[in-house]
Amino acid sequence: MTTPEPELHEALAPLEWLVGTWWGFGVVGYPTIEGANYEQEIVFSHDGRPFLAYESKSWIIGDDGERLKASARETGWWRPQPERKLEVLIAHPTGIVEVYVGEIAFHKIELGSDVIARTETAKSVTAMKRLYGKVEEDLAYAIDMAAVEQPLQSHLSARLKKVG
Repeated sequence: MTTPEPELHEALAPLEWLVGTWWGFGVVGYPTIEGANYEQEIVFSHDGRPFLAYESKSWIIGDDGERLKASARETGWWRPQPERKLEVLIAHPTGIVEVYVGEIAFHKIELGSDVIARTETAKSVTAMKRLYGKVEEDLAYAIDMAAVEQPLQSHLSARLKKVG
């Protein structure tokens, strides 16, 4: 027996364009790591309640586009608030949890870290900024990070296409 797809909660209207599966490529770099290209899949879904579930998987790829190894994983929830405000919670298997606050402006989303918590063995991350936007019909984003005694600077960027 299949369950019918729930209706999108009215609070999610400003984020409706994100719902679905996105796939594409990006670039990672930071002074403390070797730069690389990556492949990524992001899924935004909902169950009728006023939040989006978020899951991201990525793989480091070689010059030929071949997957070399699994890379970052993230899971979390995007919680729109009144007046186009947004709260985002993201957990990483590396022992880091990020809480963001931000704003939705049409098809542009700006987020800044409010709280970053980590386990004893996780690397030290002190600040994060995320910028997401709809570019043509694609999802583009840039992520800045301050970590391991480095100042806030570019870390990740990608452009993904909606699939399925």
